[in-house]
Amino acid sequence: MKSLVLSLFLCGWITTAAFANGSIKGKVTDAESGKPLVGASVYIHELRTGAITGVDGFYQTTEIPSGTYLLEVSFMGYSAFLKTIRVDKTQELNIALKPSVVEHEAVTVTGVASAIRLSQNPQAISVVKKTDLQRSSGTNIIDALSRIVPGVAALSTGPAVSKPIIRGLGYNRVITINDGVRQEGQQWGDEHGIEIDEASVQRVEILKGPASLLYGSDGMGGVVNIISNVPVERGIMKANYHVATNSNNGLISNHLNWFGHANNGFNWNLYGSFKNAHAYQNKYDGRVLGSQFNERNFGGYIGVNKKWGYSHLLVSNFNQNFGMIEGDRDDATGKFVLFAGSALERIATEADLKDRKAQAPSQGINHFKIALDNNIAWGSGRLQLNVGFQRNQRKEFGDPEAPGVPELYFDLKTVNYNVQYHFAEKNGWKTSMGINGMQQQNQNKAEEVLIPEYRLLDAGAFFYTRKTFNDKLTLSGGVRADYRRLNSDGFTEGTEVKFEAFNRNFSNMSGSIGLSYQASDNVTLKANVSRGYRAPSVTELASNGSHEGTNRYEYGDRNLKNETSIQADAGVEVRTQHFNFQVSAFYNSISNYIFYSKLNSVFGGDSLVNKDGEDLMAFQFRQNAARLYGFESKIDIHPHPLDWLHLASSFSVVAGRFKESYEGVNRLPFIPPARWTTELRGDFAKAASGSLRNFYVKLELDRVFAQNNIFSAYNTETATPGFSLLNFGIGADVQSKGRTLFTIHAAANNIADVAYQNHLSRLKYTAENMVTGRMGVFNMGRNFTLRIHVPLEWKLK
Repeated sequence: MKSLVLSLFLCGWITTAAFANGSIKGKVTDAESGKPLVGASVYIHELRTGAITGVDGFYQTTEIPSGTYLLEVSFMGYSAFLKTIRVDKTQELNIALKPSVVEHEAVTVTGVASAIRLSQNPQAISVVKKTDLQRSSGTNIIDALSRIVPGVAALSTGPAVSKPIIRGLGYNRVITINDGVRQEGQQWGDEHGIEIDEASVQRVEILKGPASLLYGSDGMGGVVNIISNVPVERGIMKANYHVATNSNNGLISNHLNWFGHANNGFNWNLYGSFKNAHAYQNKYDGRVLGSQFNERNFGGYIGVNKKWGYSHLLVSNFNQNFGMIEGDRDDATGKFVLFAGSALERIATEADLKDRKAQAPSQGINHFKIALDNNIAWGSGRLQLNVGFQRNQRKEFGDPEAPGVPELYFDLKTVNYNVQYHFAEKNGWKTSMGINGMQQQNQNKAEEVLIPEYRLLDAGAFFYTRKTFNDKLTLSGGVRADYRRLNSDGFTEGTEVKFEAFNRNFSNMSGSIGLSYQASDNVTLKANVSRGYRAPSVTELASNGSHEGTNRYEYGDRNLKNETSIQADAGVEVRTQHFNFQVSAFYNSISNYIFYSKLNSVFGGDSLVNKDGEDLMAFQFRQNAARLYGFESKIDIHPHPLDWLHLASSFSVVAGRFKESYEGVNRLPFIPPARWTTELRGDFAKAASGSLRNFYVKLELDRVFAQNNIFSAYNTETATPGFSLLNFGIGADVQSKGRTLFTIHAAANNIADVAYQNHLSRLKYTAENMVTGRMGVFNMGRNFTLRIHVPLEWKLK
């Protein structure tokens, strides 16, 4: 593997005069005043290159391969300028940006073979920039995305771990991409997060709906595309220091990165992050034992951008340790019990709750990744080649008398590959084809075993094309074929056969077709139909065991079939001087939907499995036809001439049903409740003092409705009451002589200190407090957040 990465990286340094090249130069100005805009970004997403305007507003890109590209020019407080341009020589393009209080247009690279305007993509995609994340009051990146993007929810296990749920689907039905590489950890588990350094994230794109066409199995619910490494303009070196703190759990987060782009095309980014927190608190539970966590992450890339394209070598290491909240309490006092069920059992002290070190039960995760990302001019088109290696090591510790000995230890190694060829545009058609997949091996390195050791081979080939007619109608679609082979090993525990060896092969055809039509300057209509696919995971096929943090014993079913889906989407976007509005509706029909439910005992009641003296509820995976449907809407009212004033609101709802009923219930389990957020915000590009820029102040009401439409069969799920949270935020860039000295963001979340349980919080199902009679653990109470970002910049000779 190492020799392959090295040879591919070295080939990227080879230059040749055979490639035709060109560049773009010009001036960026204010459309109203005609004054030059200093620091405007000129960027070509396909080539990950661009330029920044100088003091006179002029820019010039480096030499780039001849071709047709989507150019994006952006500047805070102005509408982005997007233009598809043919480059085969040095040409001049002067751009006048119009002041705007909202972002009307953006570029996306998710779910498509090459960059496209967001308005021309028929699928439901949301783009979230780093500024949006910094202004959010979320406790982690997935929590922040769930507040920003309607239709996205977070399944949480305390403040350290959250999983994305898109339109009611999550786990192995949502793919996470990080810098072009499909993230592979143990995403089948409740308490398994995305394992990416959050402070290094520059941009997130979320595709809502089946994405199997380009990504293969597991993309039924959608894709979360996280972009961390973005090259800066040539001749510049920068550094950033970011510090953040929370009042509720004492979070301390530090992040430092150093990046630059030399004049010879060599560019790099290096980062390091450290954060930790003690137990969080709320007014019902006090401080919650087991919610401590700490992280130590590092990574970055080195590479070259040349006239033939680019080649980047990426490395990252994510290390996280966190406690697992079980909710055991003393029957007499209701206080949390440390080391429950062991000889060391005792009531947790204040010092225990303020300790930043995770105590048993806990998890330790280390996710290492190295990848090569190439984009090379080849003939009249472009060759995109990505290959990566990941190693995910997950250890679960449950014995306080042997705190360093893992009871479970998963060691997952994955090799990913993605090869695409993008043909030169012909008669307006942009066509791509490619192959991608992975090879995977999982080993168990501890005494206890939940899933068998296995080897997996995954491969798929696709064809994708699109055409825009008269800058109004865009048609796009494609087809894909997939194959997956799973070889699972047998395992004997003492004299008992825990896993029998088996082999399974899965195959599938997927496809998508859609259109986007700009009915007028202000109205865009979208429609899309796509077929998704997911092969059963080894967990669903072969589980036979329990692990810390789930409080259940799981049984798999080796006879499970492929999940397949057909989803139809339709949407409308309206953009005017006074408001922006968008609504998107969907209907998703799924065959062989896989879910787990409690097993009934032959004597009535729950089926229990005794594990080390503890009775655990037994669950088994099943299948049934299902359907999900719902819609999301978003509006931003900014009445002219009070352009600085925004009244923004979003609403999302999803419902899910089985074709057949269980104990008279046909609702899908763990569907997010309806959510309505309303925000009153003032945005000021330039504050009255002159030293502040991009000043904002906002007040937000987050209303989460009750979820009573539950899968109550076998007591699998319980209803959850609704709640409302009041949040506040304020921030600005502090400048001197036109240069940003630092950026500050302050936020208050849950100002009224409401005690609530999110319907998708796993902590709902932890132990009962016998003193109060309340079931489970509640979410975080009132929290104040402060974030400071200090940027530095130097010019390189």
